[in-house]
Amino acid sequence: MTPPSPTEPAGAGTSATARLADVDALRGFALFGILMVNIPFFASGYTLLDLPDPARIAWHDEVAKDLVTFFFESKFYLLFAFLFGYSFTLQINSATARGLSFRPRFLRRLGALFLIGVANAVLLFYGDILVTYAVLGLLLFLVRGISPRRALWVAGIITGTIALLFLTVAVLVAVIDGASATATASEQARMLADGRAGTEAMRGGVGSVIGERVSSLGNAFPLIFFFQGPLAFSAFLVGLAAGKRRVLADPARHSRKLRLIQLIGFPVGLAGSAFYTFGGDDNLFSNAAHLVTAPFLTAAYAATLLRVFRTARGARLAGMLAGPGRMALTNYLSQSLLCGLIFTGIGLGLIGHVPYAPVAAIAMVIFSVQVVWSAWWMRRFRMGPVEWLLRAATQWERPAMRRRESPGRSPASV
Repeated sequence: MTPPSPTEPAGAGTSATARLADVDALRGFALFGILMVNIPFFASGYTLLDLPDPARIAWHDEVAKDLVTFFFESKFYLLFAFLFGYSFTLQINSATARGLSFRPRFLRRLGALFLIGVANAVLLFYGDILVTYAVLGLLLFLVRGISPRRALWVAGIITGTIALLFLTVAVLVAVIDGASATATASEQARMLADGRAGTEAMRGGVGSVIGERVSSLGNAFPLIFFFQGPLAFSAFLVGLAAGKRRVLADPARHSRKLRLIQLIGFPVGLAGSAFYTFGGDDNLFSNAAHLVTAPFLTAAYAATLLRVFRTARGARLAGMLAGPGRMALTNYLSQSLLCGLIFTGIGLGLIGHVPYAPVAAIAMVIFSVQVVWSAWWMRRFRMGPVEWLLRAATQWERPAMRRRESPGRSPASV
């Protein structure tokens, strides 16, 4: 999914190889974090409604939930979006270097991504982000000529505006309702009934599960459109700026900047996470603070990994994460498929029966399987199966799949 830059063609030296490995490894890391955040939505019908599951009220459930909220929530989709924007610049460079027209190729790519996202939302996971990426990708294409400095300014303005809206609503709620927006007893009862109904529907057969997926889109859409969408686009812009500056082309050259990002990002990001986690995720003030501080922690995570990847042990970690990252779309969809088979009635039907900590452990097992499977697959094939479909739509031709079909081409040059 990340083509070589025309100034650093694949096979031309260790710089290009390291750059591709770093990008793919970061993408693999983002996949793990996204799975940790998404899997609770499969494990309970109450999660989308932001309600505690009556079957998971033990102290260890609360601890596990807080850990995921503190370290993972709202951080990893930003990293994934950043890498989308960064890879966008690599795709432009690749098309230019090969003398190809970028516009029709990219528009076909977005169209295919949109269709894959619709199928994912209906069949696998109502929290799909691919449709949003496809729509926002059009906007990214329109502003592709923006300067790096202006892109960063616009990204900051978008994030600040969303945070300001949360603060405004929080102040209005405090004034009107006397500092809280507690639901009435009847509203709580109705929401709990909806959570029970959703859980039971997910324990049914194929028709029941798909029906619940479709009905849940109404609850998921506002969150994605008004919250995740704008913030994802701001991360697109940061990635676009980083790609134009070729920040990941040689991370070792930016060691001092990476340390600075860590020194600033961890204190600010962890403080915001603490306020969000322990201040209550229904607290609009903590939500606003989290919106502003989460990108700092995301940046600190990425900076830390880029520095770690330069060490001997870190290089092995990068190699392990790069496998899932090189076939990220396939793994993103297979995560939803596996979670569906584990928790819904189509498979084991464990929804509502697994405490929160084992749910997180299941996510770790799933990702571990993906690491092993991705390594096995990429030794034999040039790309993942869904990546193959996406590239076929992009190039409007049948790409080579097995490595022996085209031994001279880089497997990462989608």
